[in-house]
Amino acid sequence: MLLFLLMLAAITGLVVGSFLNVCIYRLPRGESLNWPSSHCTSCERPLSWYENVPVVSWLVLRGRCRTCGAAISPMYPSVELATALVFAGGVLVYGLTPLMVVRVAFACALIVLFAIDLRHRILPNAITLPGIVIGFAASFFLPPGWVQSLIGILAGGGVLLALSEIYYRTRGREGLGMGDVKMLAMVGAFLGWPQMLLTLILASFSGSAIGLWVIATRKGGMQAALPFGTFLAIGAVIAAVAGDAILAWYISLYQ
Repeated sequence: MLLFLLMLAAITGLVVGSFLNVCIYRLPRGESLNWPSSHCTSCERPLSWYENVPVVSWLVLRGRCRTCGAAISPMYPSVELATALVFAGGVLVYGLTPLMVVRVAFACALIVLFAIDLRHRILPNAITLPGIVIGFAASFFLPPGWVQSLIGILAGGGVLLALSEIYYRTRGREGLGMGDVKMLAMVGAFLGWPQMLLTLILASFSGSAIGLWVIATRKGGMQAALPFGTFLAIGAVIAAVAGDAILAWYISLYQ
């Protein structure tokens, strides 16, 4: 029974992942999510249904449009597979519960933000602002509870806003965008303030490690822009799944 549920969840995730790809491509461009129908971004030809089968179509077409031969980014099947993993993992970790639905929706938002920030260095308000509202509303009925959620929103937005202001005043240029501020507030809304702080710590460490690697390999200098929202997304997924265990381990070091 569990195996069947996991397979069903994964298939559902593949379908949802196909829609997330639409969001990732169109939101930064200000395009409608409903119209026009799926089409090749190079020759504009509308895609047939069999060209829209998640992952399978990309493999059969060998990552190219069958009409113009333009390359289709591997980002598309990667997002679909990641979403399938999220859906199956959600069932495995949370079971068929309302919390699973909320956490899976949260993870889907993180996937979209991850990909858009990686490509365009922006974090759309269309994802972060509704995310804050939905996360806070859900907290009245589900963990982490509305108090922790509210503190997470205020602290999450406030911490990055303060750091951004300090960086600007000391370095004379923008260090973090308002998109990062809103995204961390969204994380706080869904996960509460303790796991929001854990997300920030994980994102900061991973971002610093990648930054040092960029400098060490001479692929960029101190001015190289790093998509911090991408690291926040990774940190938030880890915090959502293993945050309680990580925090308990950390606290045990001082007991």
